[in-house]
Amino acid sequence: MPIVHVNVWEGLGPEKAKTIIQNITKVFVDMGKPEQSIRVIIHEVQKSHWGIGGEPASDKFKDVSSPE
Repeated sequence: MPIVHVNVWEGLGPEKAKTIIQNITKVFVDMGKPEQSIRVIIHEVQKSHWGIGGEPASDKFKDVSSPE
């Protein structure tokens, strides 16, 4: 049973989450795995808790908003 963890900044929204789940599932189905065996878990992380190059993403990308 494949379990796929996806980490994104918070604010993804239900429609984008649904699209991610459907498309990742399709990749495994195309590889011959049964659809019902595939698990996709989306973790939304605050930009202030996501470090890039020694600083929080909230500081590094102040002008970039989270996905809607």
